[in-house]
Amino acid sequence: MAKQPRMIQKNDPAKNFSLKDQDDKTFDLFEHSEKRVLLSFHPLAWTPFCAGQMKSLEDNRDVFSDLNTIVVGISVDSLPCKKAWAESLGITHTPLLCDFWPHGAVAHQYGLFREANGFSERANVLIDEQQKVRFVKVYPVHSVPDIKEIITVVRDL
Repeated sequence: MAKQPRMIQKNDPAKNFSLKDQDDKTFDLFEHSEKRVLLSFHPLAWTPFCAGQMKSLEDNRDVFSDLNTIVVGISVDSLPCKKAWAESLGITHTPLLCDFWPHGAVAHQYGLFREANGFSERANVLIDEQQKVRFVKVYPVHSVPDIKEIITVVRDL
């Protein structure tokens, strides 16, 4: 088994990646360099805590947009799974990225993959316009991150 990479830290350079979202559109991190990007890692679709986390992103989409920030969800689920889940939750604007294959590659790249579980940590990583990590926080798996805390962090940049 490969050694887990060090978890990404504040002030580290962001690591670029390209993933498909629930609508089969490719999201490339560095193509959004004119904006801040919030990577909201969640363990698995179809779970109540993950649903709450993704719905909070969708519900606050305009707030983040006004703060020049794109928000995306990321989990190890497949594209068909993410598509059905987004439809069931009424998520129409927030990209839900599929870190499906190679399994959890982006979560590994950011040091957020939970080998024992086969999915990522629940975490938020905020990247600024210069592709520098400005905020990282890992949350308990059975929790929903406080969206007000994240909005405050973005506002304070």
